[in-house]
Amino acid sequence: MNKKNFLGTVCAAVALAAVVSACGDGTTRSTGWEFSRNMYDPIAFNPDQPNKNFKNGITAQTPPTGTTPIGFTRFDYENSVEGYELAGAEITANPLTVTEQNLKEGHALYVTYCAVCHGPEGNGDGTITKDREVEDSRGKRALENFPEPPSYQKSAGTPSSRGGQMSDLTAGKIFHTITYGWNSMGPHASQISPEDRWKVVMYVQELQKK
Repeated sequence: MNKKNFLGTVCAAVALAAVVSACGDGTTRSTGWEFSRNMYDPIAFNPDQPNKNFKNGITAQTPPTGTTPIGFTRFDYENSVEGYELAGAEITANPLTVTEQNLKEGHALYVTYCAVCHGPEGNGDGTITKDREVEDSRGKRALENFPEPPSYQKSAGTPSSRGGQMSDLTAGKIFHTITYGWNSMGPHASQISPEDRWKVVMYVQELQKK
């Protein structure tokens, strides 16, 4: 018997032995060998499991004060008028470089999240501000719309509800408003990442120049 046939015979014998040992003779309930046992019995604790390693006995611990989670970008300005003004005074420039690609992405994000209210050109004439007929629970029909937000453009000269012209808003004030919202505008922090918010700010500041 040559070496090749011998190796083939050995491999076949081993495979047969594994099958026989796994299946047994029908009198036992052995499941045989298990593949990747640690996939069934993880070494680490699950977040909802009790854990004696901590004084409070739980696995999912609250992060220490002042720590920043991986992938999270801090914005150290509180959700208040004071925080808004401080962000506007301290953040006067966009941290992202103005490039064709960033503006293109900022425009796409603006169209997705902002244009419905602020309008495609930032004039405050988005589709949601148009009169539309609605019906209440009693079947009565009436016209409804959302108030038009101020225009971003210099020619409009529309004041912001927080004071000052919309065309003069700094990058920090715009970013703060996108993050926390204001008046009828809800917060967008859960929908738009910090980097993408800065891209929206970049595009809005292009609209301010018109």
